[in-house]
Amino acid sequence: MPSFYKPLMAAACSFTVVAALSGCDKNINEKDSASDSGDGPVAVEKSLWPSIENAVKKDPALEAKITELLAQLSLEQKVGQLMQPELRHVTPQDVKEYSVGAILNGGGSFPGENKHAKVDDWLALADGFYHASMSTDGGRVAIPVIWGTDAVHGHNNIIGATLFPHNIGLGAMRNPELIRQIGAATAAEIAVTGIDWSFAPTLAVVRDDRWGRTYESYAEDPEVVRAYGGMMVEGLQGTAGNNFLSERHVIATAKHFLADGGTLGGVDRGNAAISEAELVRIHNAGYETALAAGAQTVMASFSSWQDVKMHGHKYLLTDQLKNKMGFDGLVVGDWNGHAFVPGCTPVSCAASINAGLDIFMAPDANWKELYHNTLAQVKSGEIPMARLDDAVARILRVKLRAGLFEKGAPSTRELAGKREVIGSPEHRAIARQAVRESIVLLKNNQQVLPVKPTAKILVAGDGADNIGKQAGGWSITWQGTGNTNADFPGGTSIYQGIASAVTTAGGSVELSVDGNYQQKPDVAFVVFGEDPYAEMQGDVNQLAYKDPTHLALLKKLNADGIKVVALFITGRPLWANEFINAADAFAVVWLPGSEGAGVADVVLAKADGSVNAAVKGKLPFSWPASPVQSPLNVGDADYEPQFAYGFGLTYADNTETGLLDETAGQIAASVTPDSLPIFNQRVMNPWQLVLLDHLNNMQPVTTSSGTLGAVTVSSIDHKVQEDARRLQWDGSALASVNFASTERSDLSAYAGGALVFDVKVDAKPSAEVNVGIFCGSDCGGALPITQQLNNAPAGEWTSVSIALDCFAQKRTKLDMVLTPFALSTSGTADISLYNLRIEKNTQAPACPE
Repeated sequence: MPSFYKPLMAAACSFTVVAALSGCDKNINEKDSASDSGDGPVAVEKSLWPSIENAVKKDPALEAKITELLAQLSLEQKVGQLMQPELRHVTPQDVKEYSVGAILNGGGSFPGENKHAKVDDWLALADGFYHASMSTDGGRVAIPVIWGTDAVHGHNNIIGATLFPHNIGLGAMRNPELIRQIGAATAAEIAVTGIDWSFAPTLAVVRDDRWGRTYESYAEDPEVVRAYGGMMVEGLQGTAGNNFLSERHVIATAKHFLADGGTLGGVDRGNAAISEAELVRIHNAGYETALAAGAQTVMASFSSWQDVKMHGHKYLLTDQLKNKMGFDGLVVGDWNGHAFVPGCTPVSCAASINAGLDIFMAPDANWKELYHNTLAQVKSGEIPMARLDDAVARILRVKLRAGLFEKGAPSTRELAGKREVIGSPEHRAIARQAVRESIVLLKNNQQVLPVKPTAKILVAGDGADNIGKQAGGWSITWQGTGNTNADFPGGTSIYQGIASAVTTAGGSVELSVDGNYQQKPDVAFVVFGEDPYAEMQGDVNQLAYKDPTHLALLKKLNADGIKVVALFITGRPLWANEFINAADAFAVVWLPGSEGAGVADVVLAKADGSVNAAVKGKLPFSWPASPVQSPLNVGDADYEPQFAYGFGLTYADNTETGLLDETAGQIAASVTPDSLPIFNQRVMNPWQLVLLDHLNNMQPVTTSSGTLGAVTVSSIDHKVQEDARRLQWDGSALASVNFASTERSDLSAYAGGALVFDVKVDAKPSAEVNVGIFCGSDCGGALPITQQLNNAPAGEWTSVSIALDCFAQKRTKLDMVLTPFALSTSGTADISLYNLRIEKNTQAPACPE
């Protein structure tokens, strides 16, 4: 057993779990021929699934209270408890009228749609929902509502919160005790805003790093996830029998059950075509400790196992999770996940409730229709009364255990409104330690690191002074895009951390994003890497990191005789051999969050040259030797990574890394993709969604909605969550919706191709609509598409193609495009947009006139 496993296993074995833990008692048949055949669930001589002893025992007095409440609740109130609408589509009056059991705020959703909502705004809204739920008007029974939020690396929807490294960085630490501290700090900051429930921890064991949520996973090794799962739950909820769900703690969620990280091709919400033995051995590991620690909720996964959607998987949700593993809390759905179960829609899904779902996450405006349909299904017997009562009993059990009946209004609780707790020095110190321990050093030739702070230092790259980039997805906004450093008050960028240490030591530091310097430095730190993304919008086909600008910068600095240290921001291991070769030292900093100074602690020495903070991180995922080497996991029969799982140099190592093979990247770079996405479920780099009014006022849209003058844009669901944009014009003035950038893009390789996008017309335009491609104010042109929109079937999706040559004829220079799409009208219109791209080989109709 490698030495770094030992503290992990000690932590895992501290829970009372009868499971297949290495170093713990085994009570599982890992080799079962019937299950390994892939034929699905079958009777086995000895169950593959563990029996788990939950640290939170059933309390007879509490169970009696549940029975009493169930007898008092009307059928309508019971069904209301199963509903969890989203903040934008529910009011306190709705909570009262429908006896709504839970609400949520999605990523990038805020009180009043105000990204900069204050703590008092969150608290006031929480109070409003709470008081509505406690109304006894008309003989209703008072049942407190619970509010859930995606606090996946700190209370990440709140301006000024402490943002911890994303899970991939925490996995590199191999420090379970620090995980507990992170959970406790996060819970305290959530409690300040009056919210009761965190949708964390994510316990995915990612097996294909092309998945867009890889950074939400602690490791490819289930033993790391096992060791962390229970610790994070204890941090968030407190310890059973001690401070469990006190006013400084919140309800935790083990998610996403099960095998969300095991889908074919790393496709988000895809299918895990694996045996039951593998399902348990690998993907259930984190749940075993999370449930043992007393996790009160489990979130069902969007994904499928053996082609059966988890939101409709009775065998897993009921037979195994609830019955075999003894989970007595509630199972909540994911964002409209029930809608993908065969025979279901967003507004009707008895099959999910019957399979074991207890709460529908119903984020759309039509959640009331789901309520009425569910009520009718109970009355008809399609949903048995016993199943409804079981679901409501589980919801009541969680609320009673959390003390919600006694705690009173959110604003009256211990930490309510204590703004100083959010982003407190104590919490930031925990996050800074996590950053220090997460850094993985892949190369350190001639022991360039750590750098003396008395040296002349250059800090370059687009990630150098960019807290939003280093924080990644799920940071203020869902995708983590549209933020500036001002949106992270109290945080520090990587540059700011370096500058503070260097200035204190008497050295000199210069910030230059493009790497042009005034004074030749001794050492250059170049900070670069992936731009923020979340969920399916981060799925990729290959693991090649492509960035010609920063590659050229590394080579230029190296050619100038400057020692070059690459600090790589990323949410997954990526083939980056060219970049590693071009640097003297290469450190992976993952997505460190708001405390960039933790990077400086490690890469800079003390003034006397001695080590300030040891570099400790070990790879939580195997590093690929080619862009197409995925899946790649330790233990594979053909395991030949560039850097193995668990690799990480220390400052005690004197290792010289030779030149790595660059052939694979050169082959990939020689091919221009047939399709260039501009908006594919999210706005693609380097473009930004911008509104323009008739007075040339501009407004970037950095949240789920935005309005400027006569035009409004909002995120809607087409195929998956918020993957389309609805564009509405009120006809009061000319207005435009643009995808634009301050950087020019050369689209000349696509000449002869077309601009292609999918549209749905809900209200035909009352005036001419034009679409344009521009390379400046007097460079480019627009073409009318009014007829195509008018001919589109009302309320149905259809595709529009316009040849790029048509725009070239309007003086658009395809080799210097700034705005590849601008849609404008002075009339009224209601148009939804999806999958906007440039296609190389698409035949388009004649140019519109």
